Amino acid sequence: MMKENERTIVGETSTMTEERERLPLEGVRVLELGTLLAGPFTGRMLGDFGAEIIKIEAPDKADPMRQWGKQKDGEGLWWPIQSRNKKSVTLNLRTPEGQEIFKELVKEADIIIENFRPGTMEKWNLSYEQLSEINPKIIMTRTSGFGQTGPYSKRAGFGSVGEAMGGIRHVTGFPDRAPSRIGVSLGDTLAALFATIGTLTALNERHHSGKGQMVDTAIYESVFSVMESTVPDYLLTGYIRERMGNILPGVAPSNIYLTQEGTYIVIGANADGVFKRLCEAMGRPELAEDPRYQTHHARSDHMTELDQLIEEWTKTQKTTEVLELLAEKGVPSGLIYSAKDIVEDPQYAARDMIIKTEHPVLGEFPMPGIVPKLSRTPGKVKHVGAESIGKDNAAVYGKLLNYDEEKLKDLKDKQII
Repeated sequence: MMKENERTIVGETSTMTEERERLPLEGVRVLELGTLLAGPFTGRMLGDFGAEIIKIEAPDKADPMRQWGKQKDGEGLWWPIQSRNKKSVTLNLRTPEGQEIFKELVKEADIIIENFRPGTMEKWNLSYEQLSEINPKIIMTRTSGFGQTGPYSKRAGFGSVGEAMGGIRHVTGFPDRAPSRIGVSLGDTLAALFATIGTLTALNERHHSGKGQMVDTAIYESVFSVMESTVPDYLLTGYIRERMGNILPGVAPSNIYLTQEGTYIVIGANADGVFKRLCEAMGRPELAEDPRYQTHHARSDHMTELDQLIEEWTKTQKTTEVLELLAEKGVPSGLIYSAKDIVEDPQYAARDMIIKTEHPVLGEFPMPGIVPKLSRTPGKVKHVGAESIGKDNAAVYGKLLNYDEEKLKDLKDKQII
């Protein structure tokens, strides 16, 4: 293997790499296994910052994400985002020959991402222990519902189950209704974020030890990690946080409020100084000195009546004007955005948060920009996800493993690729 960050990207010459600005993860090669969300989202984030992502799909079973979501002209609209910057190859890991080819790829890789049920890679003779013998520097990032150990480890675990058992669904919704789902796949996304952090941490540690390691991310643990003080609340005071709708327990004012046009806006003015500025915006400066609202705990004790006072005011205000006034006074506030609002917002535009990349069928394709922003070596979306499965077989297998056309044809005929 080449030294770290000296590897040439498949399909590029060293001269081409030198002619353009290097991305921060350039030279890092990732083999992405798994389907749908958590694992592939990790690959997407690494790819945004220059890692070479080789996405591997079974030749007879493409990633279902290719067809998820809304479609236009027969093309799924989620896939180009989730698989951007990735190369697409096929490989049948259920066969001994496919497993041996994967091991050859592992010799040339830095990271493996997989999100199968625990035990699947072992069943294919591709455990971390076996692969680390082939390449001691390999980092294997494994995301599953419940992690690689423990009594639940062998259970199937989608993001919805992780959200439920991680605790977030219990506190989502209104107290008089059943627990609610959040409108996006939060469990999978949180797991991907923690998996990315773990992968980059292991990659940095490898600079010192020269050794790889396994990164074990569980969806339920990723959700639980953002659950604030719910456990000490219970263990130390006996309090169990419940569904509270749009308020934050013990924090006021922080809610949604109707405007004159019947539009909801969010206002968060729970800090003493911010609350004072809100009172000034409302033309009610005396409220900030009222003993019922003067302190954080007092406002918490009188939350309902305080919210009613604020909404009585917002209902007399036009949405645009009240938001401008609150911004001028330094009170955190905002409209509850739909996709239409996001597309039309100047802040999103100024920060390149909706970027457009050419799609071979759909033409100019809009998608979320890159987060976070790096000042000197920002990430980049080079292309949308490959529209055809196995599009890069010849490039990857030919360049990395020196397979000729005859070998590739034989593997395809045998349905190995």
